Amino acid sequence: MKTIITYGTFDLFHIGHVNLLKRARELGDRLIVGVSTDEFNLNEKGKTTIVPYEHRVKVLESCRYVDLVIPEQGWRQKTEDIHFFEVDVFVMGSDWQGKFDELSALCEVKYLPRTQNISSTSIKQAMSVLLQLNRELQ
Repeated sequence: MKTIITYGTFDLFHIGHVNLLKRARELGDRLIVGVSTDEFNLNEKGKTTIVPYEHRVKVLESCRYVDLVIPEQGWRQKTEDIHFFEVDVFVMGSDWQGKFDELSALCEVKYLPRTQNISSTSIKQAMSVLLQLNRELQ
């Protein structure tokens, strides 16, 4: 059995997330997804999520490409997870290219292409613009 692992916040779940998970799952037999907790996002990544951690987990658990969802609570946890789950391939989106190359001593590291013109950040920015326009029109 070939085990794949990936990590992310998965806020405002969208087609880019689906594409990443689908391509990651195609690399093996089991896909584990580490979902960044709200605390990790706020304290380490410096970002606030719109969708609470528990809801993001439920969305990912319902995705047919995902076999197991685990909490991501810190940057260093990846090494422990790779050992514990006997991971064969570590996958991240291409926006992280080179950031996790040191993990190649433990397993294969792959950076998959992002889906063009979609991201949680771009959705949040569009929502912010729409809210501002709505305020100005009132």
